[in-house]
Amino acid sequence: MKKRIAGIFAVLFLAVTLALPAAAMEGYAPPTEPSAEAAYVVNLDTNIVVYEKNSETPVTAASLTKMMTMLLMLKTYQDQLDTITVTMPRVINDILYPYNASLADIRPGETVTLRNLLYGMEVQSGNEAAYIVAFFMGNNDPDTFVAMMNAEAKALGCTGTVFTDPCGLDEGNMTTARDAYLILRALIQYDAFVEAAGTSDYQMPANTEHPNPYNLHSTNSMINQGSDYYREYTQGGKTGSLDAGWQNFASWHTQDGETYISVLLHSSQEVADPEGGRPAIAETRDLMDWVFSTFTIAPALDTTSPITERPVRYSTDADTVMLYPADNMMTLLPSDGGADLTQKTFDLPEYLTAPLQQGDVVGTVTLSINGEKLGTVDLLAGSTVTRNQVLFTLTKVGEFFSSTYFKVVLILTLIVVGVYAFVWVCAILMGGSRNGRGKPGKPRHISRGRTRRSNPQE
Repeated sequence: MKKRIAGIFAVLFLAVTLALPAAAMEGYAPPTEPSAEAAYVVNLDTNIVVYEKNSETPVTAASLTKMMTMLLMLKTYQDQLDTITVTMPRVINDILYPYNASLADIRPGETVTLRNLLYGMEVQSGNEAAYIVAFFMGNNDPDTFVAMMNAEAKALGCTGTVFTDPCGLDEGNMTTARDAYLILRALIQYDAFVEAAGTSDYQMPANTEHPNPYNLHSTNSMINQGSDYYREYTQGGKTGSLDAGWQNFASWHTQDGETYISVLLHSSQEVADPEGGRPAIAETRDLMDWVFSTFTIAPALDTTSPITERPVRYSTDADTVMLYPADNMMTLLPSDGGADLTQKTFDLPEYLTAPLQQGDVVGTVTLSINGEKLGTVDLLAGSTVTRNQVLFTLTKVGEFFSSTYFKVVLILTLIVVGVYAFVWVCAILMGGSRNGRGKPGKPRHISRGRTRRSNPQE
């Protein structure tokens, strides 16, 4: 029941956050560097990568290939696992004969349910179970099913994954740590897989080829109680290897309400687990012990305390307004130090303007740790501030007369007035000059009447 609840928790989270994870948590490293060629550990609650190593480098997938086979089967038949039965084609024995392949002991001609095939692939890592699914879903053509696998990988956003068979025996099956994370993240949305992945022992039913029920034992030692690798926080996972020298392991883990997916590819047996033969599991155990002791989900902000303040204009109520974060921003933080280790970057105007209502959004704050962005939260005005209309009007008038616009208009006006005055003066001067040079004399009067005679006495 515990495993199922953890799976449901992961499903609910994934339903609302399907974006790719943020960059890895810089400045924090496990005490011992894993020998794995590639690794990826993501906190599903915050979508933050807490550990990454060559996560985009393609390596041999081995039995992690079966995760895609299970995903396609569940995607199509999740509600028919107990009602659809499939008979194993005899040709599968011929396909598997050249390999030293792990099997779920399903025999040619034996009829099993799709649920039996799910447990055969997940618990025992049975290669024949994967091929039975491929023949069934590919209409007796496993190559058709492999094409479906590659198409689904592309649809999930995988960039370095190529499948060449349904089980992983062929070395041409390639994946990356990040791609394996994407596939497992999609798988844990199915309750049937969550239940199968958390099962350490599964009893296959008796049938025509098996007179008695028989037991399958999980290859995932982290869920096997009594094992040196056992951890209660591990919910399930998928192992894979083609060579005794290395191992792959993709798994997910929940503790105190916090969930992670971890992927380690090609962990070295010689370095990581020279005697036990479970190098990827051993390194996952040590890595996740470090993760759970180093990080925790905690509030990065306090919505009840002001985070900063800004001056306010056009009001006589207050000179400044206190600003509060709109959300406490639950996020992944180092257990030692927590929110005190975050850096805050504010996006705010130089000053605020009245009127303001308490709760108005006036800007944002972005939190980061060691340069890695954690998230952005709105900043809210902590109090209501009214506008003083007289102060506002006087300020606006003063701003107008001191504005560049007013200065430009004033200069242009002065220029126009100056030009007009110059033209007017010039016109006056030119008019006076013409009157001085061409002034006409008085016209002579000519009388046409009779001539006045002079006095004869004179």
